[in-house]
Amino acid sequence: MTDIRIRKVEGSYVIRAGGAVLGESKDVLELSEGKRAPVLYFPRNDIAMAFLDRSETATHCPHKGDASYFSIITKSKTIADAAWSYETPIANVERIKEYLAFADSDEVAIEKF
Repeated sequence: MTDIRIRKVEGSYVIRAGGAVLGESKDVLELSEGKRAPVLYFPRNDIAMAFLDRSETATHCPHKGDASYFSIITKSKTIADAAWSYETPIANVERIKEYLAFADSDEVAIEKF
């Protein structure tokens, strides 16, 4: 069994893509899984869901459940599968239900402010 820890992080975070702010939140969760880099999860209520389009992509993690993916629609392009959500997570990680994670990349910035 992989060691998974979920904790609320201090401070406020913003997510930007294509020059637009996708969301700001003070209720961000950090999920640490084994030796992988921690991943930040943002409440859906703090995200401008109009910028996200559910994609066909889905994956399964034996430790978290089935993930659904979203592409980010910006003025100039679509960033494919840039966010994901565990909509029915496995019991030990149910805190991430109704949260979204974003791939931190050259096109998507996650910043603490």
